Amino acid sequence: MAGNSQRRNRRNPGSKKGASVGTGGHSRKALQGKGPTPPGEARKGHPKQRAANAALKRERDAKSRAGMRRAGAGRGGRGGAGAAELVVGRNSVVEALQGGVPASALYVMQFIDTDDRVRDAFQAANERGIPLMEAPRAQLDQMTGGLNHQGLVLQVPPYEYAHPDDLVAEAADAGEDALIMALDGVTDSRNLGAVVRSAAAFGAHGVVIPERRAAGMTAGAWKTSSGAAARLPVARATNLTRALESYQKAGLMVVGLAADGEAEIGDLDALTGPVVIVAGSEGKGLSRLVSETCDIRVRIPMPGETESLNAGVAAGIVLYEAARLRARRG
Repeated sequence: MAGNSQRRNRRNPGSKKGASVGTGGHSRKALQGKGPTPPGEARKGHPKQRAANAALKRERDAKSRAGMRRAGAGRGGRGGAGAAELVVGRNSVVEALQGGVPASALYVMQFIDTDDRVRDAFQAANERGIPLMEAPRAQLDQMTGGLNHQGLVLQVPPYEYAHPDDLVAEAADAGEDALIMALDGVTDSRNLGAVVRSAAAFGAHGVVIPERRAAGMTAGAWKTSSGAAARLPVARATNLTRALESYQKAGLMVVGLAADGEAEIGDLDALTGPVVIVAGSEGKGLSRLVSETCDIRVRIPMPGETESLNAGVAAGIVLYEAARLRARRG
């Protein structure tokens, strides 16, 4: 026994209990460092991380407020694609409801002071089956981005645009030559509404607008159309020039309205066949690419001193002329 103890002590001279058992390498990871110290922004609780998180929160809040302001552009502003629009204020809400503007909800402030406009809004909403949603002032302030909502906010669902090809298909289904109105760079929603109203009145098969830098079918356009927007499709083109070229391949003639056009509208027989008529914005007229795409550019004779007509008036004149010539042909 004494001999065995001496052999153990030879292996571990500093131990009175004999040799110790090794770890087999299991503690090797514990000897490795944790790597370089991460930057302050990545360290929990570090002042730099708190500052970075606060900056990120401010950026998100700013974007949220900007989105609310865009959604609150219900006084004729244009909503983003796929985004609901808000009509704000008692007069605007009543006019939108009585004008047939589609709506998904009417938000009413809690403890609102009622007057004739509020009662008219309630009545119109009830007649149309639009749900009333009571909300505190703080919520309406947040929804509208601080606009003067006067306790009434009308939510308008996104407009469902058609595809430009759908308008040609609709004409074919009706057994008629296509008559389409296109707008190039018209940014006033009231002008768009007026064009939709004229197009519906004179038998057009639809209206085409660009996706960007142009007025969309907002509540203001709906109201100006006097209900025609519910009957006539409005198509949105990602690229108006390519949409016009597609119409040309389908057999339609593209007629552009221009003050310096080479022909007068009354001398144009093309209006009796399949045609798409393009009107530009007041002042700027047709863009260069759209103008170059047109098969012919025509002018509206004006003996007066007026230099140009807005898109709504010009479209009404040319659509009337097209309807007159087609009726005479038939």
